[in-house]
Amino acid sequence: MAEGPRSGCPINAAVEVLGDRWTLLILRDMVFGDRRHFRQLQSQSAEGIASNILADRLRTLVETGLLTRDDAGRGQRATYTLTEAAIQLVPVLVHLGAWGARNRPTSPELRAGAELMEAEGPELWNDLMAELRERHLGVPRPDTGGPTATERLAAYAEAITRSSR
Repeated sequence: MAEGPRSGCPINAAVEVLGDRWTLLILRDMVFGDRRHFRQLQSQSAEGIASNILADRLRTLVETGLLTRDDAGRGQRATYTLTEAAIQLVPVLVHLGAWGARNRPTSPELRAGAELMEAEGPELWNDLMAELRERHLGVPRPDTGGPTATERLAAYAEAITRSSR
């Protein structure tokens, strides 16, 4: 990682941390797939990330403050946790997914979540962010009395999958 940013531009500052595809895909898998361990992130990635690249990106995400890593004992697997800064990327991931669904070839099953997140807007994003804060940071989420964002996303994806059969 470079000593400092190339410029004072906020977009440059973000790109210096998030500017390669693997970093965003790791965050995607943690946010939307609840993958928190190295082997999960490697074996359950549809894109097939190599172990050396995954290790490097996880190290960088910890160094830049987007993840924390617990100190696992010998023979135990480390758990990665999203920080508040990473959780605040949910709207960015939603917009990237929506753009991809509109402008690139995608599968109906994988496009489903992006479509729902865009259609439901900030209310669903905020619900998901509250869930992530609870799961990763221990901050209790408000009880909305309805299904969680994760449950809503899963139900929508299942309905899309059933209808495409």
